[in-house]
Amino acid sequence: MSEQIWPEFDPRRFVEGVSNRHHGGLIGLGYVAHGDDWAELSIGYDERLVGAPESGVLASGPILAMMDMATSMAIWVRCRRFRTQATLDLRVDYLRTATPGRSVIGRGECYRLTRSVAFVRGQAHDGDPADPVAHVAGTFMFTDGIK
Repeated sequence: MSEQIWPEFDPRRFVEGVSNRHHGGLIGLGYVAHGDDWAELSIGYDERLVGAPESGVLASGPILAMMDMATSMAIWVRCRRFRTQATLDLRVDYLRTATPGRSVIGRGECYRLTRSVAFVRGQAHDGDPADPVAHVAGTFMFTDGIK
């Protein structure tokens, strides 16, 4: 059986495709930018995503979901194609709460690939990358080779 030829992964097109469905659509996931081994996404401030209404602070769940997607997409841009994978571990260190009323930007980077595992890191911020909301580090296992 010959290997399937995949088109080069286009992160902007991918995000546009999920912008009105799945959890990416529910949290308002947006494309920001990408490079050879990184991707940046955003979630706009939305009162439906606030954890405690009196605080006005975005809940941690949408930020985690965005960072899971940003780090996944960093893998796909590094591989130059979509690959099925499972999140093995994604550690999130929340450094502070996001500022009420501000969008949050998440940048994921794939810094190492092996045959079956990708290693990622990243950060989320609400306007100043030097003052991050959270750092992430994780591993993903490719599932497209599993029979």
